Amino acid sequence: MAKYFLLMILGYLTGSIPFSYLTAKFLGNIDIRSHGSGNSGATNVLRTLGAKAGAIAFILDFLKGFILAVIGKNLLGIQGGVIASTFVVIGHCYPFFLGFKGGKGVATAGGTIFALYPLIGVILMIIHFSITGLTRMVSLASITVAASFPIVSFILKKHISFTLYALCLGSFVIYKHRANIKRLLSGNESKIRFKK
Repeated sequence: MAKYFLLMILGYLTGSIPFSYLTAKFLGNIDIRSHGSGNSGATNVLRTLGAKAGAIAFILDFLKGFILAVIGKNLLGIQGGVIASTFVVIGHCYPFFLGFKGGKGVATAGGTIFALYPLIGVILMIIHFSITGLTRMVSLASITVAASFPIVSFILKKHISFTLYALCLGSFVIYKHRANIKRLLSGNESKIRFKK
């Protein structure tokens, strides 16, 4: 039981490290929360500071999810991986270090998926890149991937704890994109335009 509790704490605290915020601070000398969508996530860094900063923010957010999921899986199997994954995403979205206002969890969640079931990660990545390439709307791609995640997990007959994680995480990511959904429905959602 102590190991599960340790994973929860470690996952949350690691998830709370605001890499997108720090990337924008170091590379652009700005508080990313005061620019673009106001979200402290990799997509807003990409829109505001360009491809290089966006890629760095994404990779760092991805890695914290990946590393925690690997640690959890090595300690307590797939259930440990799922617990660590859940709390690292919660930490990213509600970080202690930024007053509980963080990103939307897509990059960090992606890291956890690749760590636990790489094939599902590859499938979802292809979906994401395809939709982003066709529409230049990262939010639409993220929402579609979130909806696809539990379906793909179910079709591939993955462990029940992971499939439940997929269902809860997918629903949570869609919830975090509710403002984007309103803009998509009204035709006002912004598209990716690189500044640099």
